[in-house]
Amino acid sequence: MLTQLRSLSFAVDGRYASDGELEFMNRYLQSFDLRLSTYQKLQAAEVEIINEVESTLKSLDPHLLMRGTEDFQTKWRSDTVRVFRLSLLTMLLDDPDRYQERFLLWFQTLMRAFKTQRSCEVTYRVLLETVKKHLTGEEASLICPILELNRTMLGT
Repeated sequence: MLTQLRSLSFAVDGRYASDGELEFMNRYLQSFDLRLSTYQKLQAAEVEIINEVESTLKSLDPHLLMRGTEDFQTKWRSDTVRVFRLSLLTMLLDDPDRYQERFLLWFQTLMRAFKTQRSCEVTYRVLLETVKKHLTGEEASLICPILELNRTMLGT
């Protein structure tokens, strides 16, 4: 939304916006109540979701969050919560382009530097599956593309 608004402000400099140029705002406003309720629902379920993802990861591979003898569970949790919260905000604002440009590309560089792509791929695949259990199909259609973007960008 913010990216689209910025583009619109440049495109219509000195003139009125056309109905077609304003259509994205109509779609956003029509979806806002659902976006807000989905955001609030996932916010309330955050701890449960993250705990479930962590438990699933441990059952899939007890060494996934380990690097040699070093346990990265605390760092994993902190990073996963950060990405989850930014994903929810991205869904609320309907601005995946800005999220990808301002956060995911930077975070992807870090994850590659630390060679955590495998754990990221598994984490964000399991997170996507877990979130779906908490939502209706309509709610999931708002957040799942962003969670999939996390998986593809951070898991490769």
